[in-house]
Amino acid sequence: MAYRRTPAVQARLDAQREAVLQSAVLLLAERGYAGCTMAAVADRAGIATGSLYQHFANKAELSVQLFRRVVTREIDAVNAAVALRDTPRERIAAVVETFAARALRAPRLAYALLVEPADAVVDGERLVFRRAFRDVIATEIAAAVASGELPEQDAVLTAAAVVGAVGEALAGPLAAMPGRKAAPGGKAAPGNTATPESNGAAAEVVPALVSFTLRALGGRDDSDA
Repeated sequence: MAYRRTPAVQARLDAQREAVLQSAVLLLAERGYAGCTMAAVADRAGIATGSLYQHFANKAELSVQLFRRVVTREIDAVNAAVALRDTPRERIAAVVETFAARALRAPRLAYALLVEPADAVVDGERLVFRRAFRDVIATEIAAAVASGELPEQDAVLTAAAVVGAVGEALAGPLAAMPGRKAAPGGKAAPGNTATPESNGAAAEVVPALVSFTLRALGGRDDSDA
């Protein structure tokens, strides 16, 4: 007879898997993908490395699930910000503003999500990530075109260009911030959360990216008024 897990055993395994993912998120924010080894994640979660393989076959599989967990959180934050704005143009600005500000507040995590070398399967997830943001922006561009706020254009193509430009523009500031690297001994370096450096960068970079986006779409930037 094949072994069947009891509800109690399955509940314990589910709880352990959740603890592993939560630990991996914290580790990613401190050390990036390079520091998220199976052994390191198991140690942070307080379990044996062998137990980790009950949930994830290898680092690539763990990284994909970790990436999806963090990306879902970021997309939810953007959608929440968009919901608070009234016009399509304001909502487009909210996407860029929220995404960029959150990235600069957690530079080590954002660097890992956007540009840090990783497994091929993670690169595939990055495409999904970019498309999700593209689709949010494209929806608002189409609405703005329909209402006459923006000139006629291919909403999906323009949105993809904006996402690519914003990501590329953030790569430099993220790489230069203190939190981009782990401190000696593998512990979190300053900069994994808001610091004077990250706050200063956000104050300069975020408004510039919003202004660039609105101009690129053919809209008017209120800061020019």
